[in-house]
Amino acid sequence: MPASLRAWGTWALPTFLFVIAFFHRPAPGVVAKELMQAFDATGALVGLVSAMYFYAYAGFMVPAGLLIDAFGARRVVSAGGAVMGLGALAMGAATSQAALFAGRFVVGLGATVTFVGALKIAAAWFPASRFGTLSALTATAGVLGSLVATAPLAWLVAAAGWRGAFAVVGAVTLAGAALCAWLVRDRPPGGAGPAAAGPTAAAVVAGLRVVLDNPHTWPPFLAFFFIYAAAGNLMLWIVPCLRDVYGLDTPRAALGAMTTSLALLVAAPLTGILSDRVVRRRKLPYTLLTGVQSALWVMLVTALGTLPLGGVLALLVLLGAAGGAFVLTWPIAREVNPPALAGVAVAVANLGGFLGAALTQGPLGLVLDARWTGALVDGARAYPVGAYRTAFGVCAGFMLAAALLSLLMRETGGRNVYAAPRPGPPGPAPRA
Repeated sequence: MPASLRAWGTWALPTFLFVIAFFHRPAPGVVAKELMQAFDATGALVGLVSAMYFYAYAGFMVPAGLLIDAFGARRVVSAGGAVMGLGALAMGAATSQAALFAGRFVVGLGATVTFVGALKIAAAWFPASRFGTLSALTATAGVLGSLVATAPLAWLVAAAGWRGAFAVVGAVTLAGAALCAWLVRDRPPGGAGPAAAGPTAAAVVAGLRVVLDNPHTWPPFLAFFFIYAAAGNLMLWIVPCLRDVYGLDTPRAALGAMTTSLALLVAAPLTGILSDRVVRRRKLPYTLLTGVQSALWVMLVTALGTLPLGGVLALLVLLGAAGGAFVLTWPIAREVNPPALAGVAVAVANLGGFLGAALTQGPLGLVLDARWTGALVDGARAYPVGAYRTAFGVCAGFMLAAALLSLLMRETGGRNVYAAPRPGPPGPAPRA
């Protein structure tokens, strides 16, 4: 097999598991009705089920990197895929709310290692000059997972039931994990010897303290917190919204929800390219895009229920098109911190987004429950348009907070500015 083809195949297997990991993020929104029917669930409970993934992901993010450094990507990603597959099977077999929560948490636990592991394989099998491209391709592949979690998942649920759908996903995940363990190697044949030892726990803690003490770390962290709080809740509740407000069945509602992910699939890499090569700025496009998203959220809240379905779908497309701002979070965090701590800085900024989803999905479910009028459709709660307007109005506030926080970011111009002096007013003129 040609070396380049083998490199792409080696990268593709852990990336496939990352696609499945990303698939699980919006999946509860598509099966929200079925979960309500099976577990007599409220909106708050559906939100908490979804959030369990993000709790696990956020809590295990740093340990996941340490495990990959210590034991290699093949072993850790394969094990993570197996854990993720078992979690999906547990969700499908759950007969109690506690078992459902546990299965979802286990899914998030296994998913944590997939993205870092795919990047670790890319770094070992490809030239350093191609790492940026591979990083973008890996992240974009994740968006494909969110596409599969819309209409394709809805069709699978219609054919096999929600339990059968999770059993299928679990079996496919276990097969992917087995292939990863069998075929993937941590480095190409004839490459470098044993990998250098990963950082010690003490070194990670010391680097983490430097990053957390840096005031320029917090604007991207908090901005991403609010961006992903809005995005995560949109992914969770847009299918129920289109079903309850516009009378769509679940497959058609999921097909409508797919429009946002399709637009984001193009917008995310394009935003990175434009930032790197055209405007050569980070803060400016971040502020512009989050500002546009804030305006679009306000339009969605205002028009929901009165705007025809085609207009709502157009707004969802525009939200996806303007949604690429999040990809700039990681380079901004990296470029305002010491180069040697780039990985820690990116991990901290990334943590902000997962905390945003974890801490807001349950409360947004409570917002919907508080405005529920008692309507049931096939044993599941159906929320009025006013409930969704209120919940999405909170999301509009999240996005406005992200736009305002972006004003506090330091412009990097695409280069590391940690040691660079900040521009300021000129000092007093020298005396003659």
